[in-house]
Amino acid sequence: MKKIFILCMAISFLSSCDLDREPFNAYTKDKIEQDKVAAVEVLLNGCYAQLKGWSDVMHRVGEYPGDNIMIRGTSTDSFYSFISYQHIPNNDRLSVFWNNSYKIVSQSSDLIKMISEGESPAVNQQLGEAYYLRGMIYFYLCRTYGRPYAQSPETNLGVPIVNGLPPDLNNLRLPDRSTVKDTYEQAISDLKKAESLMTVDRSAAYATKEAAQAMLSRVYLYMSGTYENPNQEYATQSIEYANKVITSGKYKLLSRESFMKFNTYAPDSDEQTETIFAVKRVASEFSGFDHYYGIGGMYANIQGQGWGEMYASAKYLDLLRKSGLKKDARWAFIDPQYTTDDAGNKTQAFRFIYDVKNATGTQTGYNYMQQPLKTNPNGTFYITIGNADYNLTAVNAAENQYSIEYEGKTYTGEKDYMMLLNRVYPMFYITKCSLQNNDSHLYSPSISRLAEMYLNMAEAYVKKGDYNSALTNLNIIRERSIVGGGYTSLNSTNAVQRVDEERQLELAFEAHRGYDVYRNGQTMTRHYPGPHLPMTDWPASSLRVVQYIPQSEINAYPGTLTQNP
Repeated sequence: MKKIFILCMAISFLSSCDLDREPFNAYTKDKIEQDKVAAVEVLLNGCYAQLKGWSDVMHRVGEYPGDNIMIRGTSTDSFYSFISYQHIPNNDRLSVFWNNSYKIVSQSSDLIKMISEGESPAVNQQLGEAYYLRGMIYFYLCRTYGRPYAQSPETNLGVPIVNGLPPDLNNLRLPDRSTVKDTYEQAISDLKKAESLMTVDRSAAYATKEAAQAMLSRVYLYMSGTYENPNQEYATQSIEYANKVITSGKYKLLSRESFMKFNTYAPDSDEQTETIFAVKRVASEFSGFDHYYGIGGMYANIQGQGWGEMYASAKYLDLLRKSGLKKDARWAFIDPQYTTDDAGNKTQAFRFIYDVKNATGTQTGYNYMQQPLKTNPNGTFYITIGNADYNLTAVNAAENQYSIEYEGKTYTGEKDYMMLLNRVYPMFYITKCSLQNNDSHLYSPSISRLAEMYLNMAEAYVKKGDYNSALTNLNIIRERSIVGGGYTSLNSTNAVQRVDEERQLELAFEAHRGYDVYRNGQTMTRHYPGPHLPMTDWPASSLRVVQYIPQSEINAYPGTLTQNP
């Protein structure tokens, strides 16, 4: 498909420069030489512009296969294949992701060829940004289409490595997919080159030395094997690069109170001290269409905008509840939709999840049950389901936990309030991808932030068997969200669960979860209500943990492009 390797035709202008306002594809090498810094900035802005459409699909393909979210019902939108694992070879969203990715690879490669290293710090910075963008994209492509690194990276296929336009376009023939190992090596090479070149402090809307180091920490963590069979060399390198970011002193974890408003800050605002790199979106480019069909619009209806058809999963909510009495700051990104009467009063209720079975008694899924709470003469509680009353037994009254005997099984549920239902599901809105600058679903997708660096170190130290260092880094994040909630010890019996749970809690709705499960050789279990095949588990060995390359791209590719099985 020749078009993905030609410079993007989108228009991008640099309002602060004196260059004529031309499309960035009009900047030839001769024109660049007239005012190199300004011209290259225009071309780089074209790469950053491609990230906006790219990041939408990046989020969906990274978050929807995980266990943080549920959807109210099946959908004809191609994103549903990410949720259902019923992969389709002609997925229009994946075509957008593939095309935008290779547009960035192509344009950044051409920039690298056009400008020479060492002319000035400003030019070096721009060159470094081009290397960062290319290396980051190769990594994201490989984790989408290539199998986890722990699974035979020398033979499993990654993606084609095509760094710029070949000299002979009339006889264009492009290479087949490189191996996962070679694709990772390309990403690492680009990111290390970016690290060496960038010296200018820029806002989180642009690549920096620390952004390259943060991405290298993640890449090496993905290469660090499983907990059962770790690669300690790569674990060490993940720690080293995370520590470079932390010790740079350029970023600071938000306070607990500020973190609970994390989603409202633009990535380059003065209040946002934690974001290392994000794909910045601004209100002027965010249309009404985006408010509904963008990332946040599926998670909530805010200020009258958005579909609000995806909610926090029961599994994720249970993780939040483990800290007790909603002490976890990450509840700030969950907005339960309660019913109220005309006076605005809520109705006390009991809610639990029960097993759904077919006519033969075979379990087919799960569902929510909620009913208004009633009080017996002795002060205990009960609810009515159909024509029958069911008494509740206190499990932990201080935490609003009660049990119920229902259809021959004991279930534990929550004393709360009656919630609005979409179909049969309580609407636990997610706001982490909304409300930037208090604008309904305006959102700048986060690529790297400081909290991830501490979590990378915690996991890598567990893989190295250094539980004390893992505990120190884990608790930095845990104690930010849960006052007094830090763990007192970490050992071989609990470290994996605690590190993984904290990573899931902290990085939820940021497109990490599915990859985190599979790169560690684990199984995705989604035993909670929803139409997502809740009785089907997905092991890391499954063919469905990686996406098909869009068939349209294979058909148009000038050369062999091997499909995933």
